[in-house]
Amino acid sequence: MVRRALEEAIHHALKEVGLDLRPRVAKAPKDKPGDYGVPLFALAKELKRPPQALALELKDRLDLPPFVEEAIPVGGYLNFRIRTEDLLREALRPKAPLPKREGLVLIEHTSVNPNKELHVGHLRNIALGDALARILAYAGREVLVLNYIDDTGRQAAETLFALRHYRLAWDGKEKYDHFAGRAYVRLHQDPEYEALQEGIAEVLHALEQGELREEVNRILLAQMETMRALNAHYDLLVWESDIVRAGLLGKALEILEKSPHVFRPSEGKYAGALVMDASPFIPGLEDPYFVLVRSGGAATYYAKDIAFQFWKMGLLEGLRFRPYENPHYPGLRTSAPEGEAYTPRARETINVIDVRQSHPQALVRAALALAGHPELAQGAFHLAYETVLLEGRQMSGRKGLAVSVDEVLEEASKRALSIVQEKNPAHPAKEEAARMVALGAIRFAMVKTEPKKQIDFRYSEALSFEGDTGPYVQYAHARAHSILRKAGSLGEGAPLDLAQATPYERDLALALLDFEEAVLEAAEEKTPHVLAQYLLDLAATWNAYYNAKEGGQAATPVLTAPKGLRELRLGLVGSVQTTLQTGLSLLGIPAPEVM
Repeated sequence: MVRRALEEAIHHALKEVGLDLRPRVAKAPKDKPGDYGVPLFALAKELKRPPQALALELKDRLDLPPFVEEAIPVGGYLNFRIRTEDLLREALRPKAPLPKREGLVLIEHTSVNPNKELHVGHLRNIALGDALARILAYAGREVLVLNYIDDTGRQAAETLFALRHYRLAWDGKEKYDHFAGRAYVRLHQDPEYEALQEGIAEVLHALEQGELREEVNRILLAQMETMRALNAHYDLLVWESDIVRAGLLGKALEILEKSPHVFRPSEGKYAGALVMDASPFIPGLEDPYFVLVRSGGAATYYAKDIAFQFWKMGLLEGLRFRPYENPHYPGLRTSAPEGEAYTPRARETINVIDVRQSHPQALVRAALALAGHPELAQGAFHLAYETVLLEGRQMSGRKGLAVSVDEVLEEASKRALSIVQEKNPAHPAKEEAARMVALGAIRFAMVKTEPKKQIDFRYSEALSFEGDTGPYVQYAHARAHSILRKAGSLGEGAPLDLAQATPYERDLALALLDFEEAVLEAAEEKTPHVLAQYLLDLAATWNAYYNAKEGGQAATPVLTAPKGLRELRLGLVGSVQTTLQTGLSLLGIPAPEVM
């Protein structure tokens, strides 16, 4: 990879002057000489040298990779121009997953309460988690994807109670999770809600004993139909009732109680409770004490999260798994008392949970450190994301103000079908293309923005074939595929001729070069938006190449180009097509051949 090779060469040269640093190499601005460059201002300040002088010295010290034609000092930058033939060969090289690395990465995402249908707020969680799992696997990591089923929580208890209390019978006319969700909303709108608490508590107790599992599973199966429609993948389901039965919470507390920072105060507001002092690991807290077990004996959700994290990273054992019978995910395994023992022993975990859970996730990391495993605390990553608005509206499932994912998929598909019919009335499979465009619009809209920024999902923007949208990238892919399809019908051509390359081919090749860099950066930073932005940039460069004009004529014809140049251009178009297809697949998005 070009950028990484340049960074390694710069790193080696800097070590010779006493700096063990690895500055980031980036694309050089179009109005500056060279293809890539590295800014030297911060380094020059540290070395107390003028940036221009440092650029000249670094140029002389560099052992340049053979693909670099020249290093060019430009003010406080050192730029690099890549040899055109090497650039083209690299751009034409087939894309393949990166070499495997040791160490399991466990990603937990979705983890929707099994009490109602998925709503818009869940979209971002699923899109981020699923895309990151795909990206990490392509980048060489062993990845395990987990979906946590909170079947002992109050939300599930309230829904099951409401179905019984109101004597509701499902008529099959709507998805079962929507049916169950309406019962949940009805309960929270019932003026007698407070008087019904005893009945809800009875259902909650039954769930904690592992009873009523099939009733919860009925809702879960309906939810999983939506997850499948979103093209999300899972390896394991873990049910909270199985965690309770396996006694993981008690085992985790035994580990923590060995730490001097976990204790039971004999007086004050925490008297009798088991508390954790997080101040050594989370500085600046106004109150550093966090209750793990209340004085009455009830565990907090902090404690449950910690126990589950301990199991993920191999500090606890006790869960068993068997195949999960369902029509949506063959090969999926579920926790079950009668299954086979399994513990993942992940060295790295990624919990995809919204930003409001940042504090509990920090406590999970603190608990790992308190348990004597600071290295595991370093490997516990919280992918925190901001909330999602739909057409400017905030969601609330309890108040019945949420819009379901099923509704969003249906509406997006209807609008996409209208667009496909308008743009291509003769399309051979309009409905399937519309489904793919709708999925591309929804998932791309969820991952193109940095997770820390709020999203306001709007149909008209997301479904546009222009701008920073999934359909824009899908359309660029379909355009490349169309050229390749036409070329295939014209028979074999001559060998490609790199010497005939024009600046247009050079620009397109340069855009293709950064795919693997984008995948690695997205994997390292644990955010898919890096790859999404790369695909937008590649699609824009490809469209500029396709539409280039000189003197009112097409500047880059492919099928009618001279022999040798035609084959070179076809090779680059093929690389564009496979790169866009691969990149979209890593975001969980299909790449239609015709749009």
